[in-house]
Amino acid sequence: MAYQTIDGVKYEKELLDLAKEHTTGRGEGKLSKDEVADLFKSASDGQGVTDIEKQTLSYIRENFVFTDAAAKDFDEAFARL
Repeated sequence: MAYQTIDGVKYEKELLDLAKEHTTGRGEGKLSKDEVADLFKSASDGQGVTDIEKQTLSYIRENFVFTDAAAKDFDEAFARL
């Protein structure tokens, strides 16, 4: 598992890369409901969601733009972790 440090905090690189990939290119620059589902699927790929994955998801929520529906889905999914 690869990590990326931002401002002294360690995050999961795969989740950050996935969020960046979904917000660059042809789309509107916002994370959609399907893309939020992809993020949580990726975070849940092992024995469960680790503390670093939770921290990374929090970082993504604070630093990326979401559609309104995606933001609601994200917040609900994160609350269940």
